[in-house]
Amino acid sequence: MSERRPDPPPLRTRDTLTILTGTVLWAVALVVVLVVVRPADTRLVWTCVAGVGLGLFGLLFVRRRDARVRDAAPASGLPGSEPHRP
Repeated sequence: MSERRPDPPPLRTRDTLTILTGTVLWAVALVVVLVVVRPADTRLVWTCVAGVGLGLFGLLFVRRRDARVRDAAPASGLPGSEPHRP
């Protein structure tokens, strides 16, 4: 039998930038729907509003998560646990 290889280290990603980009795209879609399409049925409007709202929630969630990880990392003493600086 072969031994299991260790898990690779987690990838460093820019979650805040990704979520912010999606939120801005939902906001643009909302403006387009309100100005250009002017739908009689408001489902398109509420879909865009929900996209913006969930994006803002995602930004809050990710920033709080990153802050908790950054605060807990020095106390853990694990190698490679220092804060990420771009």
